[in-house]
Amino acid sequence: MKNGLALAGAYLLGSIPWAYLAGRLKGVDLRTYGSGNLGTTNVLRLLGAPAAIFVYALDAAKGMLPVLLFPPLFHFAPRGGWAIACGLCAILGHVRPIYLMRGGGKGVATASGVFFALTPLATFAALTGFLTLLFTTRTMSLASLTGAAILPVAVGLTVGVTTALFWVSLGVAAFVYWTHRDNIGRLRRGEEKKLEFRRPSSGEARSA
Repeated sequence: MKNGLALAGAYLLGSIPWAYLAGRLKGVDLRTYGSGNLGTTNVLRLLGAPAAIFVYALDAAKGMLPVLLFPPLFHFAPRGGWAIACGLCAILGHVRPIYLMRGGGKGVATASGVFFALTPLATFAALTGFLTLLFTTRTMSLASLTGAAILPVAVGLTVGVTTALFWVSLGVAAFVYWTHRDNIGRLRRGEEKKLEFRRPSSGEARSA
């Protein structure tokens, strides 16, 4: 019973739509502008870098907090199966939030929080790959896909990591590729938009 409550709590926490709320504070419904996605990339394009960094941190925290705090609260093993399950529920909440009829993110930020709590060194390696691609190509989707590809490799090479966590990291990486399937198509066609690291004007935001 208590473990079920932990999973539900993680899903509800993951469902908090920080990108949507940030947009509403600026008078913009991110679901109707830009890509329509409630993730860091759309926030960056429409609201600027400071808002995107803030939203990323909050979305990552949605994944990190259940993994770190729920084991002592609900009395199950830290970094064990139930902690991992809570992290997965948080990712699901981010992608399919219960509080909104439609819209969600692609799971990258929340997944990064989950894995920073579970295996920080491997996640740091994935983040390094992500940032390298982001600043060299200015293509967020390519950077996200690169980080997702690096993650299970880094997890597999990390000493002391369980086989279960490796398979979970592989599954999460595959899920990230699935949520980016439209981006992959645009990358193949050479149509994916590049980022501008500056605050857009109100006119640019509404036409992005």
